Amino acid sequence: MRILIILTYYRPHTSGLTIYVERLSKALVKRGHQVTILTSKFLPELPTDEYMEGAHIVRAPVLYKISKGVIMPTFGVLATKYVLKNDIIHLHLPQFDAAGIAIRGRILRKPTVITYHCDITLPPSLFNRVVNSTVNGMNNLAAIFAQRIVTYTQDFADHSHYLKRFNSKVAIITPPVELPQALPDGIHNFSVDNNIGKDNGQRAPVIGMAARFAAEKGIEVLLDSLPQILNQFPNSLVLFAGQYQNVLDEDMYFQKHSKRIKEYQKQGVWKFLGILNPLQMASFYPNLDLLVVPSLNSTESFGLVQIEAMMNGVPVVASNLPGVRQPVKMTGMGEIAEVGDPLSLTQSILKVLENPSKYQGNPTAVSQRFSPDTTAEAYENLFEQLL
Repeated sequence: MRILIILTYYRPHTSGLTIYVERLSKALVKRGHQVTILTSKFLPELPTDEYMEGAHIVRAPVLYKISKGVIMPTFGVLATKYVLKNDIIHLHLPQFDAAGIAIRGRILRKPTVITYHCDITLPPSLFNRVVNSTVNGMNNLAAIFAQRIVTYTQDFADHSHYLKRFNSKVAIITPPVELPQALPDGIHNFSVDNNIGKDNGQRAPVIGMAARFAAEKGIEVLLDSLPQILNQFPNSLVLFAGQYQNVLDEDMYFQKHSKRIKEYQKQGVWKFLGILNPLQMASFYPNLDLLVVPSLNSTESFGLVQIEAMMNGVPVVASNLPGVRQPVKMTGMGEIAEVGDPLSLTQSILKVLENPSKYQGNPTAVSQRFSPDTTAEAYENLFEQLL
């Protein structure tokens, strides 16, 4: 099959959505399909045309940005060209341009599948309300013309206002998750490099967070929880993996919490690791006692990092959000904390740290269930049905 995948941001941008598409496209290429990815040239230095991991990447030049969206004058021409060349259109929402692509698919008789990753919830302001309404309108229009809408879990589908409107089109496909095999030396060196030490002869707890430094991630909830956690485990260390500086539209959020974080950095409690490559992430997880996902709203619908942690035998504390709570429920490898509640997060973290053997689960079964090839096969079957 010739598959056209369309999303606003792709590599080198790092987010759960771009990682999802990267893993899926690689798996589809390995299964013998021709994959084209149409996206934005969100950085001027990026090539407009290249091949990555066997997939053809086409980037439309960006004239200017509006909030987290982009205006691409030539995008429509490129979309028509590549819709005509492919058998299947695969859209990844939220995406402003999705409606126009889905309409092209219907007119040109090319089956269109949407993967709906999350809701869009921008910070409160008159301008952002307009942006939210516009993007939601385009998403709704795209759904009308699409044949199927894929999401990660039935839990999220049942609670999403968007998905409930198009329930008859919804299909559930688990997301693709993989990490390279970390070598013992790499895990040890990561521990040494990040001063992971011992407390009274026992290893001090290491709490991980893997995310962009963004308002919806609930970083302040973890910050509010730390005093009580440190009271019980004084030498605890928080390792934050992911972009934390110059995050798109998140500068004010970072500044708001930087003073507290700097104090924790001085105490040796908090360390920023920056963006880690897959091999570094593979060494990151085995050094954790716990991963936290304290997300605040439905811009998070699952949290792929939870599965990455569980594949390494690391338990998770996740927010009680539709979809986000599902990895813990599926595996039993962790606890669920109430959304935006520092006390609940604290209690859940302490439960796991005090009784880690209770949350061991079955990492091998988790890896098999969420392998990219399993996800790609499910999409392949769906595409074949539509064709």
